[in-house]
Amino acid sequence: MDYLKEYKKWCESPEFDEETKKELLAIKDDEKEIEDRFYQELEFGTAGLRGVIGAGTNRMNKYTVGKATQGLANYILEQGTQDKGVAISYDSRRMSKEFSLQTALILNANGIKTYLFENLRPVPELSFAVRNLGCTAGVMITASHNPPKYNGYKVYWDDGSQIVAPRDKDIINKVRDVQSYSEIREISKEEAEKSGLFNIIGTDMDNKYLGILKSKVLNPDIVEKEGKDIKIVYTPLHGTGNTVAERLLNEIGLKNVYVVPEQKDPDGNFPTVSYPNPEDKKAFKLALELAEKVDADVVLATDPDADRLGIFAKDTKSGQYMEYTGNMSALLIAEYRISQMKEKGILPSDGMFITTVVSSELAKAIAKNYNLECIEVLTGFKNIGAVMKKAEENKDKTYVFGFEESYGCLIGDYARDKDGIAAVMALCEAACYYKSKGKTLWDAMIDIYEKYGYYKEAQVSIVMEGAEGAQKIKDMMTNMRNTPIERIGDYKVLTFKDIDKDIVKNIETGEITKTGLPQSNVLYYELEDNSWCCVRPSGTEPKIKLYMGVKGNSGEDACNKLEKLKEDMIDIVK
Repeated sequence: MDYLKEYKKWCESPEFDEETKKELLAIKDDEKEIEDRFYQELEFGTAGLRGVIGAGTNRMNKYTVGKATQGLANYILEQGTQDKGVAISYDSRRMSKEFSLQTALILNANGIKTYLFENLRPVPELSFAVRNLGCTAGVMITASHNPPKYNGYKVYWDDGSQIVAPRDKDIINKVRDVQSYSEIREISKEEAEKSGLFNIIGTDMDNKYLGILKSKVLNPDIVEKEGKDIKIVYTPLHGTGNTVAERLLNEIGLKNVYVVPEQKDPDGNFPTVSYPNPEDKKAFKLALELAEKVDADVVLATDPDADRLGIFAKDTKSGQYMEYTGNMSALLIAEYRISQMKEKGILPSDGMFITTVVSSELAKAIAKNYNLECIEVLTGFKNIGAVMKKAEENKDKTYVFGFEESYGCLIGDYARDKDGIAAVMALCEAACYYKSKGKTLWDAMIDIYEKYGYYKEAQVSIVMEGAEGAQKIKDMMTNMRNTPIERIGDYKVLTFKDIDKDIVKNIETGEITKTGLPQSNVLYYELEDNSWCCVRPSGTEPKIKLYMGVKGNSGEDACNKLEKLKEDMIDIVK
């Protein structure tokens, strides 16, 4: 793309409004900024759109959102499913409300019915709403846990899962076919309402969604009893979480829920955090201060669209609040729920436990212990959703639990995306259960390690922004793909998987087999002693991501091994 030519077009063409032109003329002397805004079109990828808010082809704005929506509308019309409608929700980010209304009206202008939430709601509730309303699709306006300057656009299909192959590619092609912004159809809200195409949803859907979650509580009597004493600190990090979370916890019997006051209200500027991500310990600063003040048992945080959950739990022996990774919190929920299902005789004999290639190997140990089939998929919860859909269609397996290391899990089949709200509920239930046994959540985590082994994992993200960064990431992946690696630090490589090429190579014998996974730009190294490493570029951010895991004889042993492996992996990539 000739970025200067495209910039000039946006500054002069009557297709673009005066506000957009004014923003662009203000950067007329900054060629690097112009290049970054116009060197490419913001790619409608397999996760939809995600980018910095602003004017330009490589930005989130009403023109790029409009083009994406017109492409989606063209696809829906081709499928003939426009009467089923599209559910739309949004988070607290800047322009989210405006983009969601725009999305609804463009779909309406194409004769497609929409169900727009009256106010911001979590991603998992949107996934639930798509299924509950029998919609053909769903759209969530969110950039998840990205910094404040970002926003995004996620597309779901009729099963409530984000779009997967081959549908994702078909929709992408429809978006690319929209050559001009003048092709985007328009209708007024008044006209859309009069025609019955524009519909508002809200409280009734909340009631249905929360009703399903409450039905998933395994020990309601214990929650009711211990909920009088246990203390929970929760923060939605200025996002959607507290539209339903506090209400849910109160209704299941938790009487001492403290929501961080400075972070309770939605705010797209995220004034108290630079990075609204529960994976980042700094995001917990105010929550941990409140926890110390009220002597909380558990500290919980959800990201802006409330599909991810971070947790700290108090260790009464040391008095410290202990941090959990996404693997740890999900597997604590899994062990609690699966063990209780088995004890109550409701664990399905055909049960499946779904995990991802970059998540903890501890998942396989738990699944084996309870005779569940452990199914590994590529990164991204939509891949877990795809397995759920296939099992639902074939009626041959029953979903029990699914998670990915990026702080997300799903405790039931009512939705097809990770659910931070349900995870908040499940962890609070687990805290009540273990309290009734004289244990904390941290005690429960140590029990899991003692039972299965000390599995530890880490993830490193190397940020490389702009066109230059994108090329560097591409070169890194090419170099690793084409360079045979027989050792990584202290470990011999046993097998090498190039998932993009569908190759599994046994390093010792040279034998080559297939991965059996969909094509994806992922390199995986199986190492000695239950250790592993994985490399992939992020699908939504300008990063290359390194994942690794080890199994130690103790917590200290595992931490030491992991730190060394992390350093060795960084050296190889750089």
